[in-house]
Amino acid sequence: MIRLFRHYVSRAFLTLLAAEMLFLFWSIYFGRSLRLMVLTDQSTAPPLSEVAPSALVFVGVMLSIMTAMGLYERNFWSGRGDMLLRIGVSFLVGLFTMTLAYYLFPDLSLGRGEFSLSFVIAFFGILLLRFLFFEASDREALKRRVLVLGAGQNASRIQEMQQDANTSFLVAGYVQLHEDENLRVPASDLLEASGHLSDLANRLRIDEIVVALDDRRKGFPVDQVLECKIQGFRISSFLHFYERETGKIQLDALRPSNLIFADGFRRALIKETLKRLFDITVSLILLALAWPLMLGATLAIWIESGFRGPILYRQTRVGLNDDLYEVIKFRSMRTDAEKDGVARWAQANDSRITRVGAVLRDTRIDELPQLFNVLRGDMSFVGPRPERPQFVAELAKKIPFYSMRHMVKPGITGWAQICYPYGASEEDAREKLQYDMYYIKNYSFFFDIVILLQTVHTVLWGRGAH
Repeated sequence: MIRLFRHYVSRAFLTLLAAEMLFLFWSIYFGRSLRLMVLTDQSTAPPLSEVAPSALVFVGVMLSIMTAMGLYERNFWSGRGDMLLRIGVSFLVGLFTMTLAYYLFPDLSLGRGEFSLSFVIAFFGILLLRFLFFEASDREALKRRVLVLGAGQNASRIQEMQQDANTSFLVAGYVQLHEDENLRVPASDLLEASGHLSDLANRLRIDEIVVALDDRRKGFPVDQVLECKIQGFRISSFLHFYERETGKIQLDALRPSNLIFADGFRRALIKETLKRLFDITVSLILLALAWPLMLGATLAIWIESGFRGPILYRQTRVGLNDDLYEVIKFRSMRTDAEKDGVARWAQANDSRITRVGAVLRDTRIDELPQLFNVLRGDMSFVGPRPERPQFVAELAKKIPFYSMRHMVKPGITGWAQICYPYGASEEDAREKLQYDMYYIKNYSFFFDIVILLQTVHTVLWGRGAH
């Protein structure tokens, strides 16, 4: 993993991104060159400066669309058919977008034949790159070899992580440093470390050593780990390794001291100002684009309810610094959904949801009125999802560090929303908090852009709707 703008990005996917950027740029240049050679019989390619502006626009548009289609997600591989579908949709949307861009900015446009040739080259080239990449990345020889110090609960979590086919590491083995440590990994994966730790690491061709002891007070081989560090082995704590590889912070192993001394969780005026400008700009653009959808939703709700009842739904939520505010959504449930006044989690296939409401929720159209919350300053476009005061009071008692999610404004979309399906339980809230903590710790403007683009994929593929 490489840390880019405070967000961990897979080294393999960064390599793929760079390769696709170069290929998309090259496809425009090659298409232009080939077309000129055929039409004019000239044997020399055109100057790069002639093609660069159009090629850079093409690269930017296509990478943004491919990100929105989920092609650069942390753990993406759903089979060749799904890959082909996503790339096909990306290029179809890209075709319309580039046509519009060339119409609005004719100085950037290419000839019809040049662009058609370049587009076909780019499509088949990206397909080939993708399939070769996933074929190669599936091989164990390309994965980082990890040695885990510890065989208890933390070590077992690393073992669970490795079961994901998209992981970028391979555990070479576990070293049980204390006999009284509660063994939570298969005994067959344990390694003997009777000699120096560095000798074992060299013999196994280890790339990284992860210190995953449940309790270091029982003894920690400082000198041997330091020797490994000096010899060039990468040393990582369990919390850092878990955060880097999963995009979330492990709550069970977290201590207040980890938060105090960790890099991140900082608030800066310039960041907050930039985020506010981003929120206002994106909200105004979306309102300008989405008003026909909002008008259609209004009419659909009104007709289904027999031309009576409220169109909008207002509910108290907990915002920044535990302040209360009223969230605004399109009404998707019956008006008597909570007639007894008792707050309830929304459930999958909830009987209280109307037919129109189900469509609004699946497409996330019910969220659009929250853009006014963003403009008012109650919410941000990206941030943890706001919860009701009744649920917050209950969850804060049961889940450690839960109140930290109120360090930032709640959002319409967020890191937890695109990484974890919709949930309505204490365990789901706990899991989503781990993603929220990661977002708060590693916030950057770049991270917000990534989340915004990946939200498009979540909406189009219907993941996490409720």
